[in-house]
Amino acid sequence: MITEALIRSLIAIVVAYLLGSIPCGLWLGKIFYHVDIREYGSGRTGATNVLRTCGKVAFVLSIIGDFGKAYLAVVLSTLILQDNVFTMGTLTINDNAIRVMAGIAAIVGHTWPIFANFRGGRGVSSFMGGLTALCPWAAIFAVAALIVVVSATKYMSLGSMVAVVGAYVIMIPLTLFAGYPAEDMAFVLVGTILVLLDHSDNIVRLVKGTERKVGQKEKI
Repeated sequence: MITEALIRSLIAIVVAYLLGSIPCGLWLGKIFYHVDIREYGSGRTGATNVLRTCGKVAFVLSIIGDFGKAYLAVVLSTLILQDNVFTMGTLTINDNAIRVMAGIAAIVGHTWPIFANFRGGRGVSSFMGGLTALCPWAAIFAVAALIVVVSATKYMSLGSMVAVVGAYVIMIPLTLFAGYPAEDMAFVLVGTILVLLDHSDNIVRLVKGTERKVGQKEKI
């Protein structure tokens, strides 16, 4: 049975995907630097490739955009749902579950954006944006882990992977002892899996010792 709550939930998830699909790095490169960053470096549209091709200012703007679109997707999902709840058999879907689905949809949109021929980034900044909207303490822990690892190794990919795994680890006590909803744990678990899978080529290069370090620019 199609209900208002179901329709609102689907709208929230679609809106989240479309927001996630906004290719901030790609558009920054094209508008201000007249380059398609997908033709350089990793071929991705994420902030790390923006840094290598366009520099630090574009890198910061790209992070803000990719972070913000996922954060906004989660916030908007709550406004769209308006406390409506729907059931699927014996399963009740509440607003927090839809917030989580919206956050995941934003990561999926960032990684496979409809506005950029489904060639996007690796989802880390959008993961952090969605996580901040759901559980700020876990996001702070994850960002701290990223900064420490990148500062020590100069590998952004390694720092990113440690950060998302760290977010999952810290969510366990936050869920068990601090009262955070189990749905938030589901967001972190699914988000972590998506990010790690999208870093499979980085893992291979890290093992081989051929992974690029932060600061290595691409020739344009």
